[in-house]
Amino acid sequence: MTETATLSGREHATRLRADTTVEAARLTATGTPPRLTVVTATADESSAWYVRSIAKAAGKCGIHCDIADLGPDAAPAAIRDRLTELSADPAVHGIILQTPLPPGANAQELAGAIAVAKDVDGAGPLSLGRLTAGLPAFAPATAEAVVAVLDAHDIPLAGRRVAVVGRSTVVGKPAAQLLLARDATVTVAHSRTTDLAALTASADIVVAAAGRPGLITAAHLRPGAVVVDVGTNPTPDGGLTGDVDAASVTGKAAALTPVPGGVGPVTTALLLHHTVRAAATAHSAADSAA
Repeated sequence: MTETATLSGREHATRLRADTTVEAARLTATGTPPRLTVVTATADESSAWYVRSIAKAAGKCGIHCDIADLGPDAAPAAIRDRLTELSADPAVHGIILQTPLPPGANAQELAGAIAVAKDVDGAGPLSLGRLTAGLPAFAPATAEAVVAVLDAHDIPLAGRRVAVVGRSTVVGKPAAQLLLARDATVTVAHSRTTDLAALTASADIVVAAAGRPGLITAAHLRPGAVVVDVGTNPTPDGGLTGDVDAASVTGKAAALTPVPGGVGPVTTALLLHHTVRAAATAHSAADSAA
């Protein structure tokens, strides 16, 4: 039995927020106060809670956060128009399109209306394409948080075999691209993968991002594997559980991210960090044009 280390993300998130706060203050002092707008079109209370938490965290870092609530009956055209309007507003530096969206609204298509320079959650197809091509763009914050947590705990990536379980454009695919860029050898598994356990058991690092509670068990791991649990599945008592059966893998995995407290805090911190970076880029561009 191996002692399983906890890969907390809270400490790294605290460092990120501290750096973000310093940079936000510098930009504000030079006449470019960072500004983030979150566009919502839902009556979902869990989504509303998450948006409020982003706004609160932004305020603590010195970033002004607006919530553009278009209502649960907003037409896709109205959502696109607001995103286009915000993209053209020089006072806005970061834009997030919050899901879920009303029936008939495609999140990825609508995110294409967000200017790449302001797409701080890397949601638009152009941002994702640039990420794949190795060109400058913001990566989806959750996918970037996977790599950031591993880096924060000095877990090497170059040459390591990584299995990413999940192929969403929010986490799985972009996480695979980020890991490839760090010279990891990456395999992406999904719902049609046959014998998932055989595939993941050959990996040094397993990233669980399938949205299925308890999917990854001890049977899916080789001894000493590092496991990053991206799952945030609600439980009947109002809590969260991951895609990894933590009780099962404890003692076999060398390290595991907790849920909550692992990837989640870093994701939020990165969204704010991206916003300040976007504001800094806009400030530099304004200076160059002056």
